[in-house]
Amino acid sequence: MSNGIGRREFLSRAWKWGAALIGVAGGWTTWDILQPRVTGGFGGVIKTKAADTVPDTNVESIRAARTYLTKIDGQVVALSEKCPHLGCRVPWCDSSGQFECPCHGSVFNRAGEYRAGPAPRGMDRYEFETIDGIVYVDTGAPVSGPAIGVETLNEPVRGPSCEDSSHG
Repeated sequence: MSNGIGRREFLSRAWKWGAALIGVAGGWTTWDILQPRVTGGFGGVIKTKAADTVPDTNVESIRAARTYLTKIDGQVVALSEKCPHLGCRVPWCDSSGQFECPCHGSVFNRAGEYRAGPAPRGMDRYEFETIDGIVYVDTGAPVSGPAIGVETLNEPVRGPSCEDSSHG
């Protein structure tokens, strides 16, 4: 007779331990999912900067909020940096004074309104609140950008496109 455990006993214990391990992993995952979401990072409300320092003829990138801040007619606007076409990050081009998507060529004015390219609308925006002079951007629920054909900001192109100069 053997002093060790038999094959059936070994397999029985292995199955029980495996099932227990899966149960613990499932419980751990469920616990993480049920925890409240942290609102201090992207996907929540983010403190940016003083409203009176937001530029009126240019834009400022706020990396933590993945947004651009600018003023249109004296009012702060918070634009998502994602292109509404396929989600590429749309950089601001200082030389042309426009947003120019490097992925597929969509172009938007400083207000995020559509000018050219395959994008289905203007750049999405974020709701924000100014508290004690500081702009707090809510990145949790972007608002769809303006429809194609809506261009309320009458600013001509300042100069050469950044995309044209990067290909030469």
